[in-house]
Amino acid sequence: MAGLSTLILLLCAAKDVMPSSSHWKPTWPSYRVPVILPQSTLNLDKPQFDAEARLEVVSPCGPACHKSSPLPTYEEVKNYLSYETLYANGSLTETEVGIYILSNSGDGSQGKSRTKRQIYGYDSRFSIFGKDFLLNYPFSTSVKLSTGCTGTLVAEKHVLTAAHCIHDGKSYVKGAQKLRVGFLKPKLKDGSKGANITNSAMPEKMKFQWIRVKRTHVPKGWIKGNANDIGMDYDYALLELKKPHKRKFMKIGVSPPARHLPGGRIHFSGYDNDRPGNLVYRFCDVKDETYDLLYQQCDAQPGASGSGVYVRMWKRQNHKWERKIIGIFSGHQWVDMNGTPQDFNVAVRITPLKYAQICYWIKGNYLDCREG
Repeated sequence: MAGLSTLILLLCAAKDVMPSSSHWKPTWPSYRVPVILPQSTLNLDKPQFDAEARLEVVSPCGPACHKSSPLPTYEEVKNYLSYETLYANGSLTETEVGIYILSNSGDGSQGKSRTKRQIYGYDSRFSIFGKDFLLNYPFSTSVKLSTGCTGTLVAEKHVLTAAHCIHDGKSYVKGAQKLRVGFLKPKLKDGSKGANITNSAMPEKMKFQWIRVKRTHVPKGWIKGNANDIGMDYDYALLELKKPHKRKFMKIGVSPPARHLPGGRIHFSGYDNDRPGNLVYRFCDVKDETYDLLYQQCDAQPGASGSGVYVRMWKRQNHKWERKIIGIFSGHQWVDMNGTPQDFNVAVRITPLKYAQICYWIKGNYLDCREG
């Protein structure tokens, strides 16, 4: 199983069954998802938590650079998808994984320093005001991390975010051991317990209610790599909360090719630093893609890192429209394209392998993770 041909099989495990051109609805494709299972777990020394939190990752390796990179071997992919788990008490483990392809039958189912430029022309971001929007889906799925990034609710107790919000590639950031997740809630006036204040002419004041994180999973592809090489491809992490959040969450899905996205666009909401206290929504066209990354010029600022990138498509099996997270907003890239500097904002795509891993982290049962 450890050959290049096997790896190509893994990377191409998605069986794309898009609707015919005569079908007018952008439809979620069906994917044959690999299985990723833990093989062994080792206890590691407690981390130092001495890294400074970075709210963006800058890399000079652009689309052409990534596309020209050689395919990783099977053993390399296994290593990248193995992961560390950080617990609230500061203990740390490393889990090695195995990757398998199962038939459907019988399965039960640092770069170059540069001035930050993340706004492209006219600023097309929208600040979301009022609890009638902020507390309703899909905006209610966006949460704030105590390290300064954004995350997205993907299960009753789980939040998806960017790995660099937790770990700088060499060490865990300050505050990662006592990591908290903030949920926006209305700040009620004195004596107005439960009162309806939506009729006020002024936007309602909001506050964050914080929940501690029980444990955090970070893939070794991020820890072992760096943002200039393969590390950017693995800039994602999953947080498990100490208690359920009781909000509607957004499911994850395998990222379809950009040409199959409705209008070629993606959407995400985050807590951009230049608009403190505001949830900021935006959408834009995908400009380019690699197997692991989406390149776009959605307006964004530090703080939006870790936002869940989503699209809304038709779910044929359920006969309804459904939003799914297909990527994680990573940050800004400066790219040298034929001697001309070019700016991109980059999102990490949820590939079949990453879907299998994140889904297993959430559910703990690969049988529940066979369809992306």
